Amino acid sequence: MNQRNRWARIAPWLLTAALFLLAPLAPAEERPRVGLVLSGGGAKGMAHVGVLRVLEEMRIPVDLVVGTSAGSAVGALYASGMPVSDIEQRFIEMDWLSSFRDDPGRVYKPVRRKQDDWRFPVVPGIGVRADGLHLGGGLIAGQNLGFILNELTRNAALVEDFDRLPIPFRAVATDLETGEPVVIGDGNLSEAIRASMSIPGVYAPVEREGRLLVDGGVANNLPVSVARELGADVIIAVDITDSLMEADELGGAFSVVGQLTTIMTRRNTDQQLDLLADGDVLIRPDLEGYTSADFYDAPVLFELGASAAREHGVELRPLSVTRKAWAAWRDNVAARDDGANIVSRIEIEDSLRLARFRSDFLRERIRQRTGEPLDTEQLEADLKRIYGLGYYEIVSYSISSAPEGTILTVRVQEKSWGPNYLSFGLNYEDNFDGETRFNLASSLRITELNELGGEWQTGVQLGTEPWVRSQWYQPLDYGYERFLVLGGEYSRDTFSLFDAAGTRIAEVDVTFRQADLALGMEIGGNAEIRLIYARGYATVDEQIGQPVAPEGSVHQGGIALQLVHDSLDDTFFPRAGGFAGVRGRFEREGLGSDREFDSVTGLALGTESWKGLTLTGLLYAHAVTRGTPGIENAVRLGGFRRLSAYAPGEITGDNALMVSAYASQSFGGPLLPWFVGAGFEAGNAWPSLDAASWDSSVKSSSVFAGVDTFLGPVQLAAAYNNEDNWTAYLNIGFSFTQLFY
Repeated sequence: MNQRNRWARIAPWLLTAALFLLAPLAPAEERPRVGLVLSGGGAKGMAHVGVLRVLEEMRIPVDLVVGTSAGSAVGALYASGMPVSDIEQRFIEMDWLSSFRDDPGRVYKPVRRKQDDWRFPVVPGIGVRADGLHLGGGLIAGQNLGFILNELTRNAALVEDFDRLPIPFRAVATDLETGEPVVIGDGNLSEAIRASMSIPGVYAPVEREGRLLVDGGVANNLPVSVARELGADVIIAVDITDSLMEADELGGAFSVVGQLTTIMTRRNTDQQLDLLADGDVLIRPDLEGYTSADFYDAPVLFELGASAAREHGVELRPLSVTRKAWAAWRDNVAARDDGANIVSRIEIEDSLRLARFRSDFLRERIRQRTGEPLDTEQLEADLKRIYGLGYYEIVSYSISSAPEGTILTVRVQEKSWGPNYLSFGLNYEDNFDGETRFNLASSLRITELNELGGEWQTGVQLGTEPWVRSQWYQPLDYGYERFLVLGGEYSRDTFSLFDAAGTRIAEVDVTFRQADLALGMEIGGNAEIRLIYARGYATVDEQIGQPVAPEGSVHQGGIALQLVHDSLDDTFFPRAGGFAGVRGRFEREGLGSDREFDSVTGLALGTESWKGLTLTGLLYAHAVTRGTPGIENAVRLGGFRRLSAYAPGEITGDNALMVSAYASQSFGGPLLPWFVGAGFEAGNAWPSLDAASWDSSVKSSSVFAGVDTFLGPVQLAAAYNNEDNWTAYLNIGFSFTQLFY
């Protein structure tokens, strides 16, 4: 750094220090009432934190805070007594991306929902009722955002009158029906922030006292008038409202929409700026080049806000107080512990359509008990699991004080577009050598069919591997610990058979039809066990090439016992967690089968990440322990991530074993993550697992790269086997759990 740049960086600090030493301090008894007004602006609102830091450096007490949108979030934390250093640290460490998702994480879903994830990963918020299709009120309901705000405002959770906060506070929202500003000065603090920052079309509106509230920037983005009405003598206003773009910058649809939004907020901001008086201070940080989505640039935004505040040191200096007065003020506004410990009562507030589908159902799934300290971590985990059931738009909580103690209120808001939901999926695999698989899938889930939460789900997949399944899921208790599943299924699979030299000798189409009944039980949050009886038949419809099986129908009938643990954090590209599944199948003539055999299938998968590096290990095994299962029950390996250097079905037999390991490194930002990696797979199919050995296994090494999308990773891969053969793949939507299900 040259000498000139060094002086340019430290000059504002020296100027602030000089002014602080030379200018007169305001006597405590004559100190004006200072109102801090913070505007909205998305991620750029973190510049407000830098301004707060300078106000504290200059010992300027703030007597009231008014904020809109992002300004309400920063202002509420400061008003609740949280130190500026803690606010900075929270914002740096925060998982901002999760605030723009409702799904609290796959780990909080029941196993039965996870089984559907790989086939129907796209859940766009479309509901079906007798009067047509219905959409959600916003792209994001704000479920995770609510948990984040609850955590940030925990110290003020029992404060219902915002004048009783360490610093009086107001949040500004907009009435969606009238467009009028709504000043929020009581109630739940996290809900007030949530309403103030509910961007229309992105976050669903917040219902409060019969009104639908959205982002306050629509009506009043810099609420100077509110601070004045609250009795502020001097206002420090921090304006981070976007500037209007020039004509040459309006080249696309997004820029035009952005300009229209800015026109609206800029207009009401300018009206508020006209209310500033001579003694007020207006701070406008230079945020050129930064957008409302730059949440991961927090340290830079802090400094830009601080630099802008220091440039106004001359105007701010008269508001400084003595060290003694500052210490007294600081002690008075320090964060207070409201003692929200022992829960005396638990209340359930809901907006459910079925009156019977209510508190028993919810209470059964909440482990918090009255007379015990509030366990926030456990409570949030329980609420996330309730949300993971898929019935609710919002599952939240608040605490309040009453004469008998602390009241815990759990609020659930049923999905406005329910109770019947559509989901979709796509799967594609091409090895650029004549093997292409393409499938489109859709599912309709009908819920709330009885007081215990019965569901009827029908899924259809069209493409290379047609599949239809319709099933009734019936819980046997409110906690869903025991359940029955009655279903019917149709599927058709086309696969090739190869000789020992790797030459395709036949292509076979097999159709499966079955009805099944299962009795199951959940084990904790991530495991379940099922006893299944299935009856149906398999038909070899067509054989091209060398005949390998008699054509016609083979009746199937048997019992299966299945145990599954699934704690993977993602269906397609897991970075943490594990999967373990084992299934024993017993086909008997007395149960309706033409064949008698026993088999065991197992899959174990573990994955862990560190600084973007993800390591995954997998073990798959299938063994016939008794009898002859027939070609319709043969295991088929080959294809992407199933011994990748071999064609689909090239490795076929009654018994199979595969071990594999993968390493990948993630790059890019949270909105467009991409990755590169390498893998190694070894395995084979044998007449008996007694014949399995490392020397008789085939090996496949691969390299891959891809982009993680809402459909699952889109990957390009190249694989090489120990027989000097290369294979390339384009794959969309592969899930390791497909090997088990």
